[in-house]
Amino acid sequence: MDATANQPNEPAESLSRQVRNAVIWRSGSQILAQLVQWAATFLVIRILSPHDYGLYAMTGVLLVFLNMLNGYGLASGLVQRQTITHHEVRQLFGMLIALNLTLGIIQLAIAPLAADYYRQPQVATLLRVQSLLYIATPFIALPYALLSREMDFRRQAKVNMIASIASASTALAGALAGWGVWTLVFAPMALFFTRAIGMTVAARVLVWPSFNFRGAGGLARFGGVMAASQLFWFLQSQADVFIGGRHFTPHMLGIYTTSLFLTQIFVSKFVPPLNEVAFSAYARIQHDADATAAAFLKAVRVIMLVALPFYFGLAITAEPLVLTMLGDKWAEAVPVVRLLACAMPFMTLQVLFSPACDALGRPGIGVRNGATGAVILATAFMIAVRWGPVGLGWAWICAYPIYLGFTCWRSLPVIGASPARVARAIAPPLAAASAMAATVWIVDEKLPPLAPMPHLGVLVAIGAAVYGAALLAFARETIAELIALIRH
Repeated sequence: MDATANQPNEPAESLSRQVRNAVIWRSGSQILAQLVQWAATFLVIRILSPHDYGLYAMTGVLLVFLNMLNGYGLASGLVQRQTITHHEVRQLFGMLIALNLTLGIIQLAIAPLAADYYRQPQVATLLRVQSLLYIATPFIALPYALLSREMDFRRQAKVNMIASIASASTALAGALAGWGVWTLVFAPMALFFTRAIGMTVAARVLVWPSFNFRGAGGLARFGGVMAASQLFWFLQSQADVFIGGRHFTPHMLGIYTTSLFLTQIFVSKFVPPLNEVAFSAYARIQHDADATAAAFLKAVRVIMLVALPFYFGLAITAEPLVLTMLGDKWAEAVPVVRLLACAMPFMTLQVLFSPACDALGRPGIGVRNGATGAVILATAFMIAVRWGPVGLGWAWICAYPIYLGFTCWRSLPVIGASPARVARAIAPPLAAASAMAATVWIVDEKLPPLAPMPHLGVLVAIGAAVYGAALLAFARETIAELIALIRH
């Protein structure tokens, strides 16, 4: 079996059509899947306690760290390559199996140490059960990479929808049955194993693994650099939970991590599927510097057009939103949500750089950016943790703009876009979102006391109307571009 990528002279219209279809299937399915999962998630949050979420967050640090090494970087090497062979596919499968079995054993060994660090014995038991997740990973990563090479996100989308339904059903059933924190363990397991079976069937690939890794050095090196980049991403994304988990009670850690979940919904749920499509698209046009820069700027314009009003609105409506969606027992999350929402625009812009640099054959840029971010954010969290979850929120606001500045300095010359062009891409939605936030804040100050749900409804309706009007005033060209993108 030989799998050959489209050649550099592939017609632009054909690639555009593939990208459109990929975005529709990958992002559209992500939205539908998230709607299913969120409906269950918010019901589960109202049933479970902050203590349950705090315990689960303590296991998440080790899980995220080991899953960062689970071989998805190796699989990305197949997407980036011009051609691959059947033997390379078998080698990758063998690498994934060997690597994930090793990670499962490591997690079993480290589980008691993690429990001692957090002073929570139950963490060890949770981690031992969660080690079963590594069995599913090879059967997800390999077919996922092969489908992404062909930009076939339609079959991926169908599998993700089925897996989301399985996970949401498990979460809701567990919460209603009184499983407590175990609800948060078994729901991801249902997601992983359903995806493993579905992806393998969708890609029609079940090869015999090869554990003879001679000649796989290039694939391993690319995967190693990607893993190094992910290592630093782990250090910056989990440092707050790792540091806070040592100093906070499970209740307070649950308040913080749930606040983080709310504010990162867009950047962690909607942007990654777009980045997956972008990585495949950038890899196809990596020979054309002008096209790559133009594609990157278009991604910035379109994503920030949605991200900025989301975050600004979240900051302004934090109180009625939290009380409506989560309930009164989560009221302590309101100031944390408000602070974190102010930092998320910087994070959203920052994560758009890596797919372009990686696809251009420069994954080392992401490694250096990640190392810088790890140092800046971890330092800020260690200083701020003494002030509790609110202190960590301020650390995000102070540290992330500095991190974004270093990322732009290193990445923009590689992508071929100047800071001025990026600023021009962001300016229209920023002006419109700022006008929206100011108007909603003024209206909120004048409103009489209302119950949380109607209070939220009034503010959202006003914000949507003002943002739409502001876009017409500040961003007519961006609106036209978005309409054209959707129309085609």
